[in-house]
Amino acid sequence: MDYRYCWLRDATFTLLALMHAGFYDEARAWRDWLLRAVAGSPDQLQIMYGLGGERRLEEWEVPWLSGYEDSRPVRIGNAAVKQTQLDVYGEILDALYHAHCHGLPTVDRAIAIGRTILGHLARVWRQPDEGIWEVRGPPQHFTHSKVMAWVAFDRAVKFREQLGPQVGGAGEEEGLRRIRDEIHQDVCERGFDPDLGSFVQAYGSKSLDASLLLLPLVGFLPPTDPRIVGTVKAIEQRLFVDGFVLRYDTGEVVDGLPPGEGAFLACSFWLADNYILQGRVHEARELFERLLSLRNDVGLLAEEYDPRLSRQVGNFPQAFSHVALVNTAYNLTRAQGPAQQRADRDKARRHLAS
Repeated sequence: MDYRYCWLRDATFTLLALMHAGFYDEARAWRDWLLRAVAGSPDQLQIMYGLGGERRLEEWEVPWLSGYEDSRPVRIGNAAVKQTQLDVYGEILDALYHAHCHGLPTVDRAIAIGRTILGHLARVWRQPDEGIWEVRGPPQHFTHSKVMAWVAFDRAVKFREQLGPQVGGAGEEEGLRRIRDEIHQDVCERGFDPDLGSFVQAYGSKSLDASLLLLPLVGFLPPTDPRIVGTVKAIEQRLFVDGFVLRYDTGEVVDGLPPGEGAFLACSFWLADNYILQGRVHEARELFERLLSLRNDVGLLAEEYDPRLSRQVGNFPQAFSHVALVNTAYNLTRAQGPAQQRADRDKARRHLAS
């Protein structure tokens, strides 16, 4: 698969990591690139763009190439560009909000784009999508996607509270709160399985998904909420294999891919972040050190790791893995790491001001 593009989701994670490290010029440059790339009608928003903002990323197969270790089919382009992934809207609003909280000047274009995205998301958040993992199966009501739709409206409310009337009147703020609360209730009622004691990958499913580890990291529920504790426990029992975390059980999920894959390294870092938020620091550090030991001779990580063959697999190097590493390192070494800051920006603003 062709990966020479910029995924908005991955880039948002990178933006947050840059700001946490104090690289504000780089963060501002990416924020401005983002605003240029997503300008236009929100129903035409793509989940990825070319590095120059190109929108046409057609996919086609190259049958005469065998690929790495005969990993056919070799594809140029990426068909995921045509998918609907609701979480991207939440990632964009979250990135713009955190950029503001870190002191990057708020521009009128960002406010206008944010309001347009929210209007579109208010109409489509109830629809199924292909989700964070870009499954090539039927669209579903993925729990993580709905949570990130909640993030979009939650950050808009917080943004409105800080900037006041320049981003809308009281009626608009009340509308944002109403939709935010509606999504929250919908996820808690339909995305949580009482029998499993855990959130599930999609509404009506019994499958788990490592993206559920992001729920406390974005502030959807406190890390000590019994539903979050139960979700972490369930993932430990069913997706934590040979010391690392799988994205989901490939035997249960129709994703359009061959069965079986390595452990997804970013998900393993997310589990470490959850351990930190739950006060399980020793376990977090142990997992973090295990992940660090996988790096090659120049410190790079791939997308996945195969414990059976003891080697890195998948896309290499993978920004998603490295950004997750950076965030977990900060979470382990700062009183207010990225996990705490992203989940509770009001507390984080007080921390940055002190």
